[in-house]
Amino acid sequence: MDFVEVTEGNTHFLIPRQDATQQFPPGSAPVFYNPRMEMNRDATIALLSLLRPRDYLDAMGASGVRGIRAARECGAAVTINDRDPCAIDLISKNTAKAGIEAEVTREDVNLLLASRRFDAIDLDPFGTPAPFIDAAVRSARRFLFVTATDTAPLCGAHLKAGIRRYLSRPMNTEYHAEVGLRTLLGFVARETAKYDRGIEPLFCFAREHFVRLHLRLSNNATSADRALTHIGYILQCPHCHYREEEAGVLPACRECRECGAALAPIGPLWLGEINDRDLLARMAEEMDRMQLGTRTRLKKLLIILQNEIDTSSHYDYHAVAKSIKVSPARREKVLESLRAGGYRASAAHYSGTAIKTDAPLAALRDAISVSGDD
Repeated sequence: MDFVEVTEGNTHFLIPRQDATQQFPPGSAPVFYNPRMEMNRDATIALLSLLRPRDYLDAMGASGVRGIRAARECGAAVTINDRDPCAIDLISKNTAKAGIEAEVTREDVNLLLASRRFDAIDLDPFGTPAPFIDAAVRSARRFLFVTATDTAPLCGAHLKAGIRRYLSRPMNTEYHAEVGLRTLLGFVARETAKYDRGIEPLFCFAREHFVRLHLRLSNNATSADRALTHIGYILQCPHCHYREEEAGVLPACRECRECGAALAPIGPLWLGEINDRDLLARMAEEMDRMQLGTRTRLKKLLIILQNEIDTSSHYDYHAVAKSIKVSPARREKVLESLRAGGYRASAAHYSGTAIKTDAPLAALRDAISVSGDD
């Protein structure tokens, strides 16, 4: 196997050489490594440096980079697992190269999770994490981290696959990234509640081709019940921009207040907050003392998330402007107009044309019209 050396943070490691002529170069190598996920890994390293779990499982190690960085840069006691013998050989090479001690295991991840417990568990599969959530919830003592790259099913573009995997009905809306993030969160919350456990979102975001969750788990039925109060639906008009949220196990049947069409339910999904704002502020401070290749981008993300309001959808203000036949102003002018009217309003972290607000649709249209006239 032909290797090349890569650096993330202050960790040097080997990956198999990839064929740059392929449409997806990471898929051309015998062991998977995606350089585009460096920010995902940097985010976890920054968080781990504050959470300090007693031990940490990188459940699907591949090259081993995530677990090796957790050991080297955060001092965590690490187990790195993969079922592929080629990956195990590479992980062993990389742990030796990094000069860290780590337990390396070659097991089916569900069997490993069924037989042992870990303080923090990190699931980073290629595709959906759904088949591993139940076992991970039972195995994780305090923290569960999850990546999903099957954004088409999560966001409603592949509707039937989304329903099968997450027992939820997504919808391919203008705010599909938010739908995907909250669909995954809602699924994990429901899987966790089966065992009288609750979840607390710490740092969750959607970016490019993936969704990432960092969660704290609690161990009592009261916490499970509290988490389930955040499960519900977005009721979206299929003909106009109107939508509303409703908590509950089953969606109501309602009509759009704007055009009278039957509202289509999206969910069940998570309706609550998706981040611990104080923790994000501490992460931003901690990152100044860390060597992270994506620090600038990651700090920008943290700032947006700290200011993002907790609605479960957003409006594409360009689309709203088009529907009322005005030219859209800068987003910040629209946000200022909404805030001046007494409403909460913010950008969304995953889209440059998104506005999150608790203002009614009529007030949003007015704000866009006034801002567009300036």
